[in-house]
Amino acid sequence: MRRSTKRHYAILAIVIFLIEVFIALYINDSFIRPFLGDVLVVGLIYCAVMAITSYRVVIVAIGTLIFSYMVELAQYAQVVDLLGLSDNKWARIIIGTSFSWWDMVCYTIGFIIILLIEKNKRIMKISQ
Repeated sequence: MRRSTKRHYAILAIVIFLIEVFIALYINDSFIRPFLGDVLVVGLIYCAVMAITSYRVVIVAIGTLIFSYMVELAQYAQVVDLLGLSDNKWARIIIGTSFSWWDMVCYTIGFIIILLIEKNKRIMKISQ
């Protein structure tokens, strides 16, 4: 992967991170924060990994989806409480504390969006 491509992924990861922080700090609604935030977090993880590795798109996308599912399953298993971190605000934010099937759906939607964008980029590159 070219250096400029990695730079684009890094910039996109930073932008998505800043959007996620904005959502966490300033938006408390019933759609953007719980749903769009979960879709975006998959893109954030994906872009961050693509910025520092040379793995194929599909490998990173699938790995990101599996990682997202594992974090959600950790919430189902109450890992924060099991680790004795229930009083740790950052652990509760990063790992999360409540399982939701809707989160799994959002992660899957994020994964599909990534694949569609990457496929479209490849098609655009071929047609040039």
